Amino acid sequence: MRTSDLQLTTGAILDRFDIVSAARDRALTEGRQIIRLSANTVRAVHRGELAEAASILSDAKALLSALIDHLAPYPSIYWAGYVQDAMKEFAEANVTLAIVGGESIPGPEDLGVEDAPFLNALAESASELRREVLDRLRADELNRAENLLAVMDDIYDVLITVDFPDAITGGLRRTTDQLRAVLERTRGDLTVALTQKRLQRSLTDARRALGDESASDGAGGLLAVPTSEDES
Repeated sequence: MRTSDLQLTTGAILDRFDIVSAARDRALTEGRQIIRLSANTVRAVHRGELAEAASILSDAKALLSALIDHLAPYPSIYWAGYVQDAMKEFAEANVTLAIVGGESIPGPEDLGVEDAPFLNALAESASELRREVLDRLRADELNRAENLLAVMDDIYDVLITVDFPDAITGGLRRTTDQLRAVLERTRGDLTVALTQKRLQRSLTDARRALGDESASDGAGGLLAVPTSEDES
């Protein structure tokens, strides 16, 4: 190969590198935007602003879909991790909104995300439900708290059946282990709250049986709910 031909070949390679580099920059920038929108969605869900959460997710979905289409010719960038991180956060926000809103949990095909990010999103969404459980305990909505814990249990039971190497699942085993710790803390908090509620009702019934007309279901103030420092 002559020097002039080598320069042409190298120049063509550099042009292609410029295109790939621009695609990488877009993946980084828009991936961060999707993650930020997804985080804002989860915060809106915890505030009870479900319509606002759905609106934010709509923006995130449009951004993610456009990014996936743009990166189709660049598999090295698509699979570098930026897009998968964005997919995971986006799926987590969708799953959390669905559970809290009483809707069916969407699948990876519904969300347009890969399987591994979706499974990790399931685990992280279940962990997010701990805050929702504690909020329901503070509001004395014990039945709702129990239902949310049951969903956490169901998700964990599904995830522990996924027995594949981390290279395939994107580190799901570690995420599932973290969920187990959150699940057990939450179960403990709910058990204490339910036990105290039963004790409170027993005391109220006993006082009524003794003729204490001031007794009521809300008397005693025994229900203790973990503070925000205990939520994580």
